[in-house]
Amino acid sequence: MEIQRFVAGRRADGSSVVDARGPVEPVVLRAMPGYEFFRVWGADGTPTVGTGSEAASFEPYFPAKPGDFRFVVVSWPPDGAAAAPEGDQAELFAEVEQTFPGMLAAITPDAAGRHATDTVDLVVVLQGELWLELEDGTETRLTPGSCAVQRGSRHAWHNRGDQPALAAFVFLGAEPAAG
Repeated sequence: MEIQRFVAGRRADGSSVVDARGPVEPVVLRAMPGYEFFRVWGADGTPTVGTGSEAASFEPYFPAKPGDFRFVVVSWPPDGAAAAPEGDQAELFAEVEQTFPGMLAAITPDAAGRHATDTVDLVVVLQGELWLELEDGTETRLTPGSCAVQRGSRHAWHNRGDQPALAAFVFLGAEPAAG
């Protein structure tokens, strides 16, 4: 599926306009073979309505504070189908950090790959299937049209199907839970 972005806003006279349109090129990382990340839109601070003079923000990858947001689409290979990363581990991690600043530091996975961020994540599966695994081992199968809301819980995603899965994620910066 080709991912297209359309950004609409307002002209100075208040009328509507499409400020930006076109394909979103996938970002691929040597450290994550088989994955494709499509950076659709993001902003730091409370978004404003109006014209598209500001550029989308993806630094850091996950929103750093309440009011920040990121909108990404991810193509997820089936578990075990992707080749192992090739290259020096330090170089691979440096590539991830350069491309998606703060991603690795924010997720700090446990041994099972579960991680948590100080975000509220809105997720919709578009193609294929993903399994959402929670910290207690509970798993939920998500198929096209399934929506999930992640509120800072420790979790992992798995594609146990035989085809790539495609999911849209909106990460909303949130206050960390007290205690």
